[in-house]
Amino acid sequence: MGTVVTIEIPVMGAAAQRPSQQALERALGWFREIEKRCTRFDPASELMQLAARPGEAVAASPMLFEAVQFALLVAEQTGGAFDPTGGYRMLERGFDRNHRTGEAMHFEMQPSDVSYRDIELDPDRRTIRLRRPLIPDLGAVAKGLAIDMAARELKPFENFAIDAGGDLYMSGTNHHGDPWTVGIRHPRRDGELLETLQVSNQAVCTSGDYERRGADGRSHILDPRTGQPAESLASVTVIAPVAMLADTLATAAFVLGPAEGIRLLESAGVAGILVTPDLERYETGSLLHAA
Repeated sequence: MGTVVTIEIPVMGAAAQRPSQQALERALGWFREIEKRCTRFDPASELMQLAARPGEAVAASPMLFEAVQFALLVAEQTGGAFDPTGGYRMLERGFDRNHRTGEAMHFEMQPSDVSYRDIELDPDRRTIRLRRPLIPDLGAVAKGLAIDMAARELKPFENFAIDAGGDLYMSGTNHHGDPWTVGIRHPRRDGELLETLQVSNQAVCTSGDYERRGADGRSHILDPRTGQPAESLASVTVIAPVAMLADTLATAAFVLGPAEGIRLLESAGVAGILVTPDLERYETGSLLHAA
């Protein structure tokens, strides 16, 4: 997934359950498993094997089916502001290299007018059919799903924190028995925090225009409805019960812009902070600010 994953498990008191190496390996193993299923940067991944068979109803693993099903649900609810079919557009903009090998991905020309409506699911047979040739992009879904699966693996320890390249899940309390304190990066000032929050049993995920930029210097987050970079926001942070929801809604709100983005988060019942390139700030009414 092109990121570093860290897990912190506070051990408080002599009677506290200490994590085994096996438990940590199982939690971290979900990142490898879901990448193997969902990455578009490996021709051998399950996702790219699906992309190689347009028109066919292809049996999918539970992880891939869940990721695609969730992505399509958010796409429907946002009127296509979030859309998991933009893989080819990302390749065109230079986001085409395997983070491990540096090898560039090459594909034949794909239609530019594909949308989430070109993906068909059969929940009974657990199959996915791409109605047209397209390259799915589950980048805004897969990492959140991996965090959630790792959190499920670590649930017996009650108190833990997972950090996957700045996307977080914080369970229980920290070493002092208090809610975890999370710093939100300032989108324009290196080394400075925009906000600090108190979080327990919640995921915190951020989409920012500073994370990656194309060769033209513009944001890597595209508006699927126009094919152009979304530029009305500089960063979106979402706090939600699960990381897959937080990660996906952060991307969707970034595309929708300040007013519609806030409405999306409020309607989904999650908390969030949206910041424009001019540093105008919008937030939901349900944030837990740190003292």
